[in-house]
Parts: sequence; C-alpha cells; structure tokens
Amino acid sequence: MASALSRALKLPGKKGSELGEYDPLTQADSEDDSEEDDLVLSYPRNGLGRDSCLGPGSGRSGRFVDEMLDEEEDDDWREHVPSLDGDDSKGLQYRDQRRGSGPHGGAGLGVLGTDTEAKRMRMKHMVRTAAFLVPLVCATLLVLLCAFLIPCQKGKLRPQWERALGEAGGITPPALALWDVDDDSVEDVLLGVTEWPNDTLPTPANKDKVYSAVALSAGSGQILWKKIMRERVMYIQCGLQASAQKSQVCLLISKSTLLAVNGTTGKTLWSLQPKNIESQAVVLPDLQGDMVPDLLIATLPADVAMELSLTLISGKTGEKLGRSVPFNISGQGKLIGPLLHKTQQEAYYILFGLGNIKAISLRDLYVRVTGKMPFSQELRKKDPGWERLKARTNSTLIHICGGGEVVAFLLPRVIGYDSDHNNLDTLSNRNGTKSDWVLVYGASKLSVLRQKDLKKDWTFSSPPIHSQPASGHFNDDGVLDIFLQHSANGVMKVQIIDGANGRLLWSAEFVCPRLDLESTTISTSTGHSAFLFWASDPIINVTNTTAPPGVTAGEPFVRKLFFLHPTYSTFLLELNSTTDTAVTSAVTFDERQEDASYITVSSRPTPDSRPIACVVKSMGLKAAIPNAKMIRLAEEKKTENLVKPSASEVNTFFRHLTFKH
Repeated sequence: MASALSRALKLPGKKGSELGEYDPLTQADSEDDSEEDDLVLSYPRNGLGRDSCLGPGSGRSGRFVDEMLDEEEDDDWREHVPSLDGDDSKGLQYRDQRRGSGPHGGAGLGVLGTDTEAKRMRMKHMVRTAAFLVPLVCATLLVLLCAFLIPCQKGKLRPQWERALGEAGGITPPALALWDVDDDSVEDVLLGVTEWPNDTLPTPANKDKVYSAVALSAGSGQILWKKIMRERVMYIQCGLQASAQKSQVCLLISKSTLLAVNGTTGKTLWSLQPKNIESQAVVLPDLQGDMVPDLLIATLPADVAMELSLTLISGKTGEKLGRSVPFNISGQGKLIGPLLHKTQQEAYYILFGLGNIKAISLRDLYVRVTGKMPFSQELRKKDPGWERLKARTNSTLIHICGGGEVVAFLLPRVIGYDSDHNNLDTLSNRNGTKSDWVLVYGASKLSVLRQKDLKKDWTFSSPPIHSQPASGHFNDDGVLDIFLQHSANGVMKVQIIDGANGRLLWSAEFVCPRLDLESTTISTSTGHSAFLFWASDPIINVTNTTAPPGVTAGEPFVRKLFFLHPTYSTFLLELNSTTDTAVTSAVTFDERQEDASYITVSSRPTPDSRPIACVVKSMGLKAAIPNAKMIRLAEEKKTENLVKPSASEVNTFFRHLTFKH
C-alpha cells in the first residue's frame, strides 16, 4: 500500500499533508483509504453515519487506528468501532488494552476493570429485572385470587339440614310458608307446629297440646322466633305491607283467630277473632285511602249449610270493615277461592264457591259491606262483559263454572304459583290474577279457562286427578304447560300437557308412592322449568294389582324424589330416597347464588311410644344434583333412531344448571 511504502521510505507524506503541501503518495493513499473507509465506517451505527457530527477526533481517527493495527486484527477492531465513534480517548483505552497495559501503564488492570464493570452492569440488569418481575407476579396472583377464590366463596353450595319439630299432627298437612324474615335475601321457612308441653308423652291427665308458629333460618334450620297460638295454625302468609316503609309482616291464621306479627321478631301487631275461618287471606287494593292494602277472608259456619260469608279487614289496624256478608251458594265439594281477579277492563272481581265458581265485583261487595262507594275511581269499575253474565241468571252473583260437574281445582296460570308460598305482596298477587286459569272439574277433566271471555280454551280427559296441577315451561312456545299426576291400582301416572292446545307432551308411569303430594316447578337458566315430584321406581308395563309392583309385604315403602328437565326428558335424577312420608313441600330460592333448596315436611315413625315426629328437611339442589342417581326412561319408538346423549353429556348439563324465581 502507498502508506506502507511512504513509511518505509520515511517520506513525510502525512506531515506535508497536515501542512497543506501536496504529496502525491499521501494523496494517493488518502484516495485508496477513503474507499476502504467507506466499506468500514460508512454503515450507520446507532443512527450516526460517516458524515454525522461526532465531535473532535471523529473525522480521520478510523484511518489512524487502521494504520496502527495489523491486518490480522481487522475483524476484532471492527467489532469495537462503535466505541471509537464518540471519543478518541476510548480508542486509546482500547489500544492500550490490546497492548496489555492499563491506562496508567499497569499490565492487566484494564482487563480487570472491564470485568468489574461487566459484573456491575450484569448486577444492575438483574436488579432491574427483579424490580419489574416481582410486582408483575404479585399483580398476577392478586388477579387470580379475585377471579377464582372470591367467586368460589360467593358460590358456596346451600347447606343441608334436618330438624324435628313436634309431632306430625294427623293427615292434615301443617301450615308452610316461605319468606325472607331476617333480611338476608334468602327465603326462610315458617311452619305450624304441634307438640306436647315440655316434651312429655300424652297421658290421660295431659291432653292439651301446644300449638305454635315457628320461623326457621333457611341457612341452618335454627329457630328465629316462635309464636304460641291457641289453636292449630291453618295458614301462614307473609309479605303484607303494613306501613309506608317495607316491613316484614306475617299473618298467622287459625280457625278463629287472625293474627298479624312482625316477621323479623314474631311480635304481635294486631289480632282479630272472626271465628269459623275457612280460607286464606286475600290481599286487596287499598279500600280506605290509608296507603295500606286491605284483606278479605271467607268464613263458613258449621251450623249453617251452604252459607259462605265474606269479611273485609283493614290491613293497617286489623279492624273489620263494615259487616260480614253471607251468600247462599248451592253446591258440594271443597271450597274454591276466594281469589282476586282483574279483568281486561281493569275491573276487580272476587271468585269463590263450593264445588262451583261464582264471582262478584269488588265494588258491589264493598257497597254491601260498608254501605258506601269506594273512594277510588279505579275500584268503582265494572266489566260490561262479566255483568251481562249476571243479567242472564238474574242473580247477584256471576256464574263462572260448575253446576253439573264439581270443580276440584282452580288456580291462576302463573309459573311458581304455589299455595305454600302464600305471598301477600300486593304487586305479585295482582300480576297473578290477570292470567287465565287452570281448571280441574268432573274429577277427570282439565281445561284452560280464558279470563277474557270465560270460555274453555281446550279440554283434556284423564284418569281422576287427586292433586293440584302445577304450571311450567316444558317446550319452547312460551305458553305455560301443565303437570298432572294421578294414582290408581298401585300405579302413579305422570303427564305433562301442552298449555297451548291440550296435547300430551310427556308421560311416565311409576310405582305409587302412597302419598298425595303436589309437584313443584322451578325456573332454570335454560328458560325451561324443572319439575320435582315424589314417586317410587319407574315401570314400563303394569297389570292391575291390589299391591304396588315390586313391594314385599312387611317391608318399609321407599319413596323417591325425582328431578325432570325438558332438555333431557328421557333422563330422571333421583335426588333423594326415604321411608318417611312427605306431607307438604316447597322451594326456597337464593338469588345471589342462583340456587334453590327443596323444603320437605315429613312424618317419621319413632322407635319408642312417642307420637310420629314432624321432620323438616332442607336440601340444596346444586349440591344434590352431582350426587343424584341417573335413571334412563324407556323411549318412544319415533325417537329410538335418534342420536342418544351420553351419560357424561347429561351429567355436564345438570352440573351447570342454575335456578331463578
């Protein structure tokens, strides 16, 4: 190269160049080296190119260092070029290190300093990384805690409990109601109890029983309060709004006493002794203008045949409004109603009867009781269509149904309507009375009675129906379907009837459970209803026998609680089996947990000579479903070729099922 030749001849090429003199060799060398510099230094490093302003020493320092290094060290030098772009002192430090001496001439000190600096930098990076990762890990753990642990605590399964309270009290079911009396957003259990004083056995000298109403916590079964009554409690109803603020007021009704108590404490608010009470209390709109709903009850004296009296009662003070009005009604059978109904013309009517159904406008009833018109224009309305029916018979009462065939049941066609809830909340009752009715008459005929024109929509004939039907959504047409059960010759037949047209949707046969207990429907997260009912083992072909099939004489009869959901109607879940005799039941809900508990009141034989015990049991459905026994029913011929769901698929569905009001 020209530079090497210049050094060998000791030509002052560089010096002359620095003085501004022309040197052919130096000039040639500069031209050659510039091309090499372009190959080495022209590549931008950290955004700085060859022509960048790098400060003093950045112009020709690359060629100067290149002249001082050997050809063998070019690659190593190029790796360290970035350290030379900024400052010549760094280049000199690098050159000293390459020569084996430190900045002060000490051999190896530069290498030691570099290692110390590298360790310090590594430690610095580790501290920064730890400072970043530790908060990140803590935040992740906090998110996981909130996402999993907290919901699990909220979604805790409903506890199961069992409690014996007094004696069974014969074949008449005890009064049962559900209401949140302790304001924890969960419906509690209120029950009529019969027991012997001081837990003693009945003797000729001790014949007086103790009657009471007891409020039990839905979570634990503990007694919240207890109210002693003079007679057996026939009905318990809660939800009456007795003041401007929401309050928990419950009515305890016996044969001759109507008692209003504070639902939270059981303290008496007012009482009335109308005698011969035959019905539950019906909540009415405010008749007096005191901002509190009023009440209506029916009385039926035993010494006066077929004379049913209606009595209006102030919901605020418990005083009678005017006098009781008797109605001479002909008929036989069980008492129907009274029920409050609001027609399409916004007129209020009271429905009642003995084996038949009559009606009277609330306006006419109030006038006959008090001798004056209601204060509200709303309560003075009459429905012209209903009044024309009264004109045809030339009677003070409107004939709705009955006469030739005895009416057994009449219930509003509303999902969740259950006499055991005994809801006295005004809004809920008004909504329920705007619906059509499910009518059972002639012992074996089922119809839907339209409220708009009092005509039967359809009629379904079946074997004798002994228990009140239940309403629920079985198919997807949005119309409430009807659940029926009837027993004969040791066989219990269960049917679900399409509420839109009276067509049979589902049926199955079981061994008769030897009890008469209403079924229960529950709304689920799928939009359908689940149906709970008591039976024994399902059967396919049964001949007429005097004893239930599969039952050996002398053995205790096993009764089973079944759970049916329309999504998998060929499967049943057996939630519980017991030898106790269930006499009444209801379902209490927990909106926060989307869960429900099945409350059963049963009679249980005792091992000693004590009376048969009355046992109250609460079973959470979410907790019971995973442990339930799955039973596959016989399928119809038209569905045999369809793809059958696996047991795993059905299990997964039921485990994720939730419940609502």
